[in-house]
Amino acid sequence: MPKNVIIPEGTGKPLAPYVPATEANNIVYVSGTLPLDANNDVVHVGDAAAQARYVLETIQKVIVTAGGSMDDVTFNSIFIKDWADYAAINQVYAEFFPNDKPARYCIQCGLVKAEALVEIASVAHL
Repeated sequence: MPKNVIIPEGTGKPLAPYVPATEANNIVYVSGTLPLDANNDVVHVGDAAAQARYVLETIQKVIVTAGGSMDDVTFNSIFIKDWADYAAINQVYAEFFPNDKPARYCIQCGLVKAEALVEIASVAHL
């Protein structure tokens, strides 16, 4: 099965051995996306809504680079540091999925960068 690596322009070097996304059979698998700038520094420290927006904009950039749109997203895995941020993250999330919502799950856990409050991984069918 042929697969294509998706790396949008301006993407920083990954923190571990992975790529931003892989496409196979018109399905895009977006890696867990943290609120990191090109230098792998956490952006919008302390602001869960701003971090969620940054993460979703990054995912959108990946999917657009692959030839799709956020309407093509079918599944999201959401990881949050604190349930207290759940409502703020959901409010921003709803802006990116105003039509049919993708399936998803959300869990509270520790994230790889202490200042990160949210991480999202996505699957999109183009």
